[in-house]
Amino acid sequence: MDFIRHILGFNADSPLLFTQFYFWAFFALVYALFALLMSIQPSAFSHQKLHLRNVYLLFVSWFFYYKTSGLFLLILAFVTLSDWLIAQRIQHSAFRNQKTAWLVLSVIIDLGLLAYFKYAYFFTNMVNDLFGTGFQVFDIFAYVGNGFAKAGRFSVDTIVLPVGISFFIFQVISYTADVYRGRIQPVKNILDFGFYVSFFPQLVAGPIVRAEEFIPQLYKPFRLSRRLFGVAVFWILNGLAKKIIMSDYLAVNIIDRVFDNPLLFSGFENLFALFAYSLQVYADFSGYTDIAIGVAMLMGFYLPMNFNSPYKSQSPQEFWRRWHMSLGRWLKTYLYIPLGGNRKIGFGTYFWLSLIAFVSAALTGWWWIVLVIGSLLLVIGVIDYQWKKSITNHQSPITNRQKLLYSNLNSFITQVLGGLWHGASWNFIIWGGINGIGMIVEKIWRKMNWHIRFASMTLLTFGLCATDYYTNLPAWRLFAVWAAIVWAGTAIRYVYWLITMDKKVNHQLSVINAKLGQAWAIIQTFTFITFTRLFFRSSSNLDPATANEVAWATAKNMVNQIGGAWNNAIIPEFLWEYRWVVAMFIAGMIIHWLPTNWKRRYRLWFSSMPLWLMVVAVCVAIVVIYQFVTADMQPFIYFQF
Repeated sequence: MDFIRHILGFNADSPLLFTQFYFWAFFALVYALFALLMSIQPSAFSHQKLHLRNVYLLFVSWFFYYKTSGLFLLILAFVTLSDWLIAQRIQHSAFRNQKTAWLVLSVIIDLGLLAYFKYAYFFTNMVNDLFGTGFQVFDIFAYVGNGFAKAGRFSVDTIVLPVGISFFIFQVISYTADVYRGRIQPVKNILDFGFYVSFFPQLVAGPIVRAEEFIPQLYKPFRLSRRLFGVAVFWILNGLAKKIIMSDYLAVNIIDRVFDNPLLFSGFENLFALFAYSLQVYADFSGYTDIAIGVAMLMGFYLPMNFNSPYKSQSPQEFWRRWHMSLGRWLKTYLYIPLGGNRKIGFGTYFWLSLIAFVSAALTGWWWIVLVIGSLLLVIGVIDYQWKKSITNHQSPITNRQKLLYSNLNSFITQVLGGLWHGASWNFIIWGGINGIGMIVEKIWRKMNWHIRFASMTLLTFGLCATDYYTNLPAWRLFAVWAAIVWAGTAIRYVYWLITMDKKVNHQLSVINAKLGQAWAIIQTFTFITFTRLFFRSSSNLDPATANEVAWATAKNMVNQIGGAWNNAIIPEFLWEYRWVVAMFIAGMIIHWLPTNWKRRYRLWFSSMPLWLMVVAVCVAIVVIYQFVTADMQPFIYFQF
């Protein structure tokens, strides 16, 4: 009986993880029954066969989520039922206003649940700091649960975040919104819809699957060719290798140690840990999605690509098109475009910018932020009014200047809210804001001619170096050093442009210059993204009740160490003592930067192996991978989001 309770019951200390043997035993049993079900010969009742498959995988997915999150399964079931019913009402409503009202109700319910579980501490602390009150969070769901169960079984003093709530909430919102827009028909059977919402490979950490991408697959017969089987196995092994060999090894041996106490480590060690974290978070998250894609493919379902070699990006904007692509598409479709995209700015743009200014001022105590942003919005409003008036009078199209302004404002809001989606900490807001500013600067930079680029970079570098000299603060020193490096690269390319702008350039030299320019852009983008991660990692894996204070202290200490005086004698010692960690980081970056067609070739080569050779390769890979398993299994980073 104890064994059965362990197998069927929920244990918070032992959730189902892709990296555990227990999950693969679970999946082997699930897949054996799935294969038996699919082996039934097609007949006139093929529709019933598909329905039976969907129902079977629905209950498997619910069991998986119960093993991961316990009674939070009820939250998943609730949003499934509410959005299914609301989508039906949207479809059958005769008037647009009625449809809109139902959509608003759906968004209020879904985002209300997300805000309660994820941001209760954040908003409570902000109100307490702002008004000097002493409010405490209260878990109303635990209180109700105690009414049905033994009193005191559930704690009402803390709010626990359900695993994967951000992912399945965004999925149901996309479904209801697409029904409202007429892009899809509502799912008639609630069990089929429940399967879409809770499909277990991607349930707890994505990718976020939009309804129009997945729901049509519910009604297609199962097909798995020999090559697709090989591709699925490859993705699973690839994901396990990324997670266990690369991500966990870097985390346990250097990253967690440094971030837990930055002051114990030198500036160089802090800097290396920060760059290593960029590789860790990529290997961890893309590793999860690789496994999810492979597991889903074995069952005949196809999930969208979520990563496309993001550290090959040559700009912040390109990076966010390659990183967490499903979230990026969601934010673009359901936030950026409704705000106006590059076509307009309206009430939503002004509202969100005003709210961001107010929240920033409340968190920092710098109320001048509200005045500055308010004045800026007033100026923008006047300029936009004049533009729109000119367009109305002359019936001229939107100019490039208008598109640039609209796009920058709306993309900045999208990045800040995307940062807040990741967690209830103002470090996440800072992280999103810096990325938004980086995208704006890059867009403006690309439109400058080389004279202005060089002059502005020279002035900026001189100003930052002067500020560092007079303040002697580590943060300004970091900015000054980075600006000086960027200035050097800009100067070289500026001189090349001056020499060649009026002359015919040797084709080979031109190609070399273009390649060097691409490499320089990739390195600068990777460096920028890495430094924004200082705020991202500092806010991760923290108790929401203390997240803001601890995250800010960690970020500040790391900046002080990296920007402070370095003891260069430590560097050779570190490189030797941590030689395997350094080698792992270098190997990971080299693999990441390999040409895409190379990776496609060895993926297809693996999938085309004879079956006996593939079995041998899988066995060897598993033995190698599990040599790197740590004593305490590391959870996937994005489980907390």
